Amino acid sequence: MASKLQISVDEDIYRRLWRARLLIDSSFDSPLNLDALSSEACFSRYHFIRLFKRVFNVTPHQYLVKKRIERAKELLASSRLSVTDVCFEVGFQSLGSFSTLFHRRVGISPIIYRTNLAELSRKSTERARDWIPFCFEVMYCARSSIRQ
Repeated sequence: MASKLQISVDEDIYRRLWRARLLIDSSFDSPLNLDALSSEACFSRYHFIRLFKRVFNVTPHQYLVKKRIERAKELLASSRLSVTDVCFEVGFQSLGSFSTLFHRRVGISPIIYRTNLAELSRKSTERARDWIPFCFEVMYCARSSIRQ
């Protein structure tokens, strides 16, 4: 009987922590604080941090930063937003802290990240073009100057 009670308590704790994690996933781009997250899970602030770290192997803040950096990488790769706009779009309040955290997590600054992706994309397009037979280019693309 005691083991069933322990399992239900563990499931309840996990479910409550999962709710807080889902809140981070859905609202990472808006200001989130520890009080809101711990309230979502119905724990005190410090107990919430300890349990979240034990279950997910990162603190709530580390998880929030990770989500924001992941989204920033997507925006830097796929949009024409400036780095400053990306910073605010993903929920950071300071360009300096965004750039520092991005560099710490990714290994390069946001501007260099975008530049490297653009260069990689250009090179892969050029390599792909090399595999298209010239007669197909002329026939289907009507752009024989592409190969130059």
